[in-house]
Amino acid sequence: MGRSRVTRREHAALVGLASERRPRLDAEQSLDELTGLVEAAGGQVMLRLVQERPRPDPATFLGSGKLATLGAACEEAGIDLVVFDHELTPAQTRQIEARLERRIVDRTQVILDIFARRARTREGKLQVELAQLQYLLPRLAGSGSALSRLGGGIGTRGPGETKLETDRRRIRARIHTLGTAIEEVRQRRAQLRERRHRESVSTVALVGYTNAGKTTLFNALTGAGALASDALFVTLDPLVRKVRLPDNRELLVSDTVGFIDRLPHALVAAFRATLEEVADADLVLHVIDAAAADRSRRIGAVQQVLAEVGAADVALVEIYNKCDLLTKDECRRLEVQHPDAICISARGGDGLAELTRRITWRLALDLQPFSFTFDASDPGIEACVARIYRLARVTSHEARHGRVAISGEVPRRLLARIGPTPG
Repeated sequence: MGRSRVTRREHAALVGLASERRPRLDAEQSLDELTGLVEAAGGQVMLRLVQERPRPDPATFLGSGKLATLGAACEEAGIDLVVFDHELTPAQTRQIEARLERRIVDRTQVILDIFARRARTREGKLQVELAQLQYLLPRLAGSGSALSRLGGGIGTRGPGETKLETDRRRIRARIHTLGTAIEEVRQRRAQLRERRHRESVSTVALVGYTNAGKTTLFNALTGAGALASDALFVTLDPLVRKVRLPDNRELLVSDTVGFIDRLPHALVAAFRATLEEVADADLVLHVIDAAAADRSRRIGAVQQVLAEVGAADVALVEIYNKCDLLTKDECRRLEVQHPDAICISARGGDGLAELTRRITWRLALDLQPFSFTFDASDPGIEACVARIYRLARVTSHEARHGRVAISGEVPRRLLARIGPTPG
């Protein structure tokens, strides 16, 4: 009997709010997404409720009457926890818990829980733990009720080694330690990026809404065997692989954490060291699930996060993935509406050749033509020519009458480093 209680998936009730700013259809679609989040966290959704009111009740979010109705429905359905599709204040959480006598978590806690489950590397674990503690600290309302929920179940997977049952001071000390460790990661990544710049290696970053197919595309482009799954937030730790383009240039492709609507600010801040890879990329490939009913909302969520991490001005190509799930008419409509975008199927391979050509073309836009002439007797000419061949694409190399003339193309940022004043 005890074993079945341990292994049974938690039964969850989902609660959303349709208001002046969020129509009912949007609220229902958001609950659809929350259902996937709860299931990814190990729960089973048994009940959904959307309350219509102009704005949340400051004390109980739903209002006393609706909360009583929810309590009766939870009793009948055998609900273990109630998940709100909004971030609750500490006071609201305490009021609702007291009325419903069940664990209460919000959307942010569920996302943090999934990240805690999926983090594998030391860097990923540090970043998730920092986000959890930053979320938890303002919710230590003196009574310790927030800490009492850290026993087990969705939204309770806290970083145990920090002994959260202690006090704010210890948590602040741990936050400081984590911040220092992540800053070291940030500096190490900056050094790696600087080395890539010196070696003239272009970087392409894959971004997109969670479960848009980024990792499947990453595998298709690079031949890597990264884990790809029809699940949320499978990739937390960035993956970087080398790809050779048709013009023989090499580039690095990086796969990043998936974005989501209302991605917790604590997570964006904690993963800033990772997301800076996107801001520093030469080209961003925004992978979009073409078959998603709420495609526009997801695109907006990604654009918002890109702006938050300083990547809004990076050159970007929109890629509509999973086009094999659309009809021919839907594909044509998509191409008419977004003529600069590319329609592909990362799983089936459709459109990948066109995508590679587009990447090559977009990266070439940053190339600057050059033409240098050297005196063949110059003692430093060998090192200079070797540097040009390492950093640039040479199209002409002639030696006559004691002079050496070299022409070609080089990334604009490296032009000043490959030779004398352009001729």
